[in-house]
Amino acid sequence: MKKYTLIPLITVALACFGCSEKSTHQIDKTATGSSTLPAGSSLLETEFPEPVMIGTPPDPIKISNLQAAPKTPPVLRVPAGTTLLSSGKPVTASDDFPLIGDLSYVTDGDKDGGDGYFVELFNGLQWIQIDLEQEALLAGIWVWHYHGYPRAYHDVIIQVSNDPEFATGVTTLFNNDYDKSAGLGKGRNKPYVESIYGKLVDARGTSARYVRLYSNGNTGNELNHYIEVEVYGSAR
Repeated sequence: MKKYTLIPLITVALACFGCSEKSTHQIDKTATGSSTLPAGSSLLETEFPEPVMIGTPPDPIKISNLQAAPKTPPVLRVPAGTTLLSSGKPVTASDDFPLIGDLSYVTDGDKDGGDGYFVELFNGLQWIQIDLEQEALLAGIWVWHYHGYPRAYHDVIIQVSNDPEFATGVTTLFNNDYDKSAGLGKGRNKPYVESIYGKLVDARGTSARYVRLYSNGNTGNELNHYIEVEVYGSAR
């Protein structure tokens, strides 16, 4: 049986998402804000899995501008009434036949790092996509790729849209593709080491139904993995 630790988060500044005529644009990394909550906001909480170590730890990760694994949970301040929208929602992918696991694992609520809790996609640039089944105002997206041992994933890109084909109306919320190898533009975010705390991305009230997440292998091997993705917000 998996054990989780419930840790309340502190804060980051919540900014209104500005409209743009461009179909695709970037959002800068957020800054930590005051610990005083404004009226109408609340602290986001989630459950974190216990640490596990699977196999022999790899050699030190050699990527420039790398963010170390966090020692404390990430923080995000969200509007009051924010809920988990992605639980049990359908997931599709660029790889129709995962090498390990099932795409349903991505939204099943299990964040354990052991075998049987992650889906593994083929090597190269791959994506998974969550259908929230209705348009929503998104507050945050929390991603756990794999935390069995420290590694960093390449070309991590998170986009949202109301178009299931992601041909129009695309907003990029996170992009650490520094060399444009994914073909989706040069990213401004840093590569980071995976941990039990996942990666929390501020969605800043973006309106969208679909969430698409890219990766392009990792520092441990050329494959792509997802344990869990949580999308928070409020239905429109």
